[in-house]
Amino acid sequence: MKPTSSEPIDLFSDQFHQQPYTYYKDIREQTGFAKVMLPYGIPAWMAFHYDVAEAVLKDERFIKDARTVFPDEALDEQMLPISKSMLFVDPPDHKRLRSLIQKGFTPKRISRLKSRIDDIAMEQARRIKQKKRFDLVEEYAFPIPIIVICELLGILDSDRDKFQYWSKLIVDLDNDGYGESTTVQKGMDDFIAYLQTLIHARRQDPREDLLSDLIRAEEDGDRLTTNELYGVVMLLIVAGHETTVNLIANGILALLMHPDQLALLKNDDQLIPQAVEELLRYNSPVEFSTDRWARESFSFMGKDIKKGDFVIVSLASANHDEALVEHPDKLDITREKSPHLSFGKGIHYCLGAPLARLEAESAIRVLLEECPDIRLGAEPAELAWRQSLIIRGLENLPVETG
Repeated sequence: MKPTSSEPIDLFSDQFHQQPYTYYKDIREQTGFAKVMLPYGIPAWMAFHYDVAEAVLKDERFIKDARTVFPDEALDEQMLPISKSMLFVDPPDHKRLRSLIQKGFTPKRISRLKSRIDDIAMEQARRIKQKKRFDLVEEYAFPIPIIVICELLGILDSDRDKFQYWSKLIVDLDNDGYGESTTVQKGMDDFIAYLQTLIHARRQDPREDLLSDLIRAEEDGDRLTTNELYGVVMLLIVAGHETTVNLIANGILALLMHPDQLALLKNDDQLIPQAVEELLRYNSPVEFSTDRWARESFSFMGKDIKKGDFVIVSLASANHDEALVEHPDKLDITREKSPHLSFGKGIHYCLGAPLARLEAESAIRVLLEECPDIRLGAEPAELAWRQSLIIRGLENLPVETG
């Protein structure tokens, strides 16, 4: 399932992860759409300009289900459950799945979570405010969304650590050759076994939670299959937890590195929703789009695309395109909301975007209230970024108070 390559650009290095926007700016000056080399020697077309990225995300010739162009190749069993989610299927299956899932993921349900999210953020902030030094990722950015998504799905508090492990496993599958190790296989087997037990319990005894709503969801006599439920839960863990952890941590890092913007926010918390939009654009928690494949051979942006070619979008580069906003490498929390691509575009636009925004707004507001003197506890160059083909996230974020 590997497309052919012709002089691909190699972007992936430690230096790249430290200063990706410098690399992207240089590339955008040369091209908006080019071949790159991914880890494991996999070449792909990548979109760098905003208009090209938007075009890829909206073009129906770039499809999500690889089986359409590679019918004779079986997907790895570890990836099969999440491949049943709406993120990895095309119309008409995508429309069917999204319609069913929306019934359990309504704006009313999300809006009801606001006070609870504030409480969760406050609980975490009060645990750390007495410490002089702590890891903001592990002790603040991580707990908030994992508690929210577990409560939303009806997961027991005692199982949160398991969900943390499975969440990282799913996100890192791309970097492990789709999980060929026995450790990854066992982790996925354990996760599926857990979901089997949980879904069976909810079928027998529905609760007031999202999983029960998803089980009950019906559209024209149609319901989610068990495998589709597995896929939805996996997708919610990635979209509802991992990316939100990085939205919070990346956003706080950006503010700490820009004291003038941090001071503005401390003086006027009404700017927080506006600031979150700018932080989403400035240091997006999702660096690259998920996989797309050329359904047919055609010409795109002056390039000859072959059927089966692998295509991805650098959301991070598109968000820093000079064609999107003026001075894109400048953090400006007073900037008017931009049509950034951090939640995607088109039919695969992130269904959980309102929840992610809500969590980030609460997390930032509460942290600045409870820890107003927070500052970086390491030099920016010392921070380690996770190696991922999807997310942009820190391994840790040392901060100091007092």
